[in-house]
Amino acid sequence: MKIAVSGASGLIGSALVPALRADGHDVMQLVRRTPRTAEEHRWAPQHRRIDPALLADVDAVVNLAGKPIRPRPWTRGYREQLVASRLDATSTIAEALAAATAADPARPRVLVNASGIGYYGDTGDALIREDAPPGQDFLARLCVQWEGATAPAAESGVRVVLLRTGLVLGREAMLVKVLGLVFRLGLGGRLGSGRQYWPWISLRDEIDAIRHVLTTDLSGPVNVTAPTPATNAEFTRELGRVLRRPTVLPVPAFAISAGLGEFGRASVLGGQRAVPAKLLESGFRFTHTELGEALRVALARN
Repeated sequence: MKIAVSGASGLIGSALVPALRADGHDVMQLVRRTPRTAEEHRWAPQHRRIDPALLADVDAVVNLAGKPIRPRPWTRGYREQLVASRLDATSTIAEALAAATAADPARPRVLVNASGIGYYGDTGDALIREDAPPGQDFLARLCVQWEGATAPAAESGVRVVLLRTGLVLGREAMLVKVLGLVFRLGLGGRLGSGRQYWPWISLRDEIDAIRHVLTTDLSGPVNVTAPTPATNAEFTRELGRVLRRPTVLPVPAFAISAGLGEFGRASVLGGQRAVPAKLLESGFRFTHTELGEALRVALARN
């Protein structure tokens, strides 16, 4: 397959591109800066611009573009950046794929578009499959808009897969870096009540799931999470066990809410007991189903 990847410099993209090339695919990267290699091609999603020829002969696009969501208060300006970076990139690609399909309707195409497990909002301990309704907080509304921006591609006949990804456990993941440092210093503990679910997935399984959806007939939303979601208390205990550090310093909910605002309430104190129903039903096999093993791999030092 000829595959275009946007957001290739991020945590997921930087691991996905070499994996796809190892599978024998012809991979080109969409970049906003001056291209440095023959495989890189410039586009300007902030201006909704892309050379129509770039996607004319591609079989698939994996769109991972979007400003990273950081553990910080969501100011109005920051919210606008989070929304615009996702909608601009997704709309630009979806419209370009729709145009390419209109010009060459015989070529089957697929758009694999990033989204987030935050689509569902805080759902307590309810078991969440892909048919669950969206939440009402900012992150949920963002995911609804983000997924909706793929409509031009879907309406033109492109198979669209929406990756509702959980907390990715990889060595360069922000979550792993921050919590790894805190826990290594012996300052770790549950966050808030600890009863909120943290749907996680190893970086390897994230990459393998994308490879899987590219070559199957899956479409629509897909929960990209491990089949064993863990509560924050369980996550905390396992992280302490892997690092051989105590986990006796809980952080009260009010402190998280005061310090991180809606990010803290939605992404730290809230959560989803999400399961990858569609992946499992399609025959996908996870490498890491146990949280401890996934954390050991993510926290391993070079």
